[in-house]
Amino acid sequence: MAMAMRNSNRVVTSFIQFSRFFSSGPFDPPPLLPHRRVVVTGLGMVTPLGCGVESTWKRLIEGECGIRTITPEDLKMNGFDRETQLHTFDQLTSKVAATVPSGANPGEFNEDLWLNSKDHRSIARFIGYALCAADEALRDANWMPTKQDEKERTGVSIGAGIGSISDILDASRMIYEKNLRRLSPFFIPRILINMASGHVSMKYGFQGPNHAAVTACATGAHSIGDAARMIQFGDDVDVMVAGGTEANVDALSIAGFCRSRALTTKYNATPEKASRPFDCGRDGFVIGEGSGIMVLEELEHAKKRGAKIYAEVRGYGMSGDAHHITQPHGDGRGATLAMTSALRQSGLNPNQVDYINAHATSTPLGDAVEAKAIQSFFGSHAASGALALSSTKGATGHLLGAAGAVEALFTTLAMHHGIAPLTLNLDKPDPIFNGDFMPLTSSKNMPIKAALSNSFGFGGTNCCLLFASID
Repeated sequence: MAMAMRNSNRVVTSFIQFSRFFSSGPFDPPPLLPHRRVVVTGLGMVTPLGCGVESTWKRLIEGECGIRTITPEDLKMNGFDRETQLHTFDQLTSKVAATVPSGANPGEFNEDLWLNSKDHRSIARFIGYALCAADEALRDANWMPTKQDEKERTGVSIGAGIGSISDILDASRMIYEKNLRRLSPFFIPRILINMASGHVSMKYGFQGPNHAAVTACATGAHSIGDAARMIQFGDDVDVMVAGGTEANVDALSIAGFCRSRALTTKYNATPEKASRPFDCGRDGFVIGEGSGIMVLEELEHAKKRGAKIYAEVRGYGMSGDAHHITQPHGDGRGATLAMTSALRQSGLNPNQVDYINAHATSTPLGDAVEAKAIQSFFGSHAASGALALSSTKGATGHLLGAAGAVEALFTTLAMHHGIAPLTLNLDKPDPIFNGDFMPLTSSKNMPIKAALSNSFGFGGTNCCLLFASID
């Protein structure tokens, strides 16, 4: 009898313990994580103005242009017969583009180094651009970790808007020709957007977050903002390699944007004048390609290793227009919301912002709406002339998924060098501008302690990055 009672008590006790294990009430709150500060410690670029930060920046502030007339060879239709190539070229209404200069000379993108070796059969051009820019950024930051724990605390966030459309066109031709046996086994890895981030992580052994945003023309900015938050909010990472990349100068991409009437058509004979942000003569954007990569780092981590610090990421504002697939809302509410959010996070006031790198792509509606939003948001500060404003797309064209990243780098370089870059081809400013509220038509030497970079994309996605000095 006693034995039976003891066994019964054990069963009851076990059941109570079992019940407590599975129904112990609400969980304790998650641990509070420190809000960490994020700084920029490395920069890398591949742009139509050149390969490398130094050559690109020099040409930008001196007012040079990276836009040229395209040829049938630029359409990347090598697998098609010559008649089809020429017929396709003739049908394109826009025949200008901002292409990356290729070659083995300084300031040129070396295709043999980044694209053409046997080891690179899975690397499309947009991935190669990202690898090249990331290499420069990491060397600039002097961050080439060899310890396992350092690699585990380094991540990558690189996005693209389109990826490799030329590979898709080539594969479609094989289907038409009933010749799919010739399709490369690397076709899928070449077109996947996240493979730019993947290849960078594999090249250096980075095992932290591996991320790729895809938000059309805001991709590069969102990738940088997302990376900054991963560091800020304790995602077990101290360093992020972040930015955007794009290689879209090809037949199908150009044809698609031509059909949507987004590209310029009036300046085919004068390509250097085709991209005209904020100018009354603007009639569409110039398609461009390239990559911009930043090394972002937790502030104390950067200080501890004596890293060079360009600026701090102080604000990351996002919004959605909820209005139209390609057109912004006429009152600029989406842009205003993104700028408001970035300023609120930064703790700065609007009158403390010294420079804005505008998204302005050279489209009639988009440029005017952004200018209206800036004028409304900054008010008397914009009217006073103390707020410098420019769009660098007059020099680079529109790099789509890479645009936000490249322009974030331009914004950071403007702060670092104390030079606000000019807006090319601004001969007759849009009527919304008046008095001292006017985009720069020449590069201006000035102290810049806080600056915004705006990026907006199809689908009404908006992003604003705010950078500030830390001294």
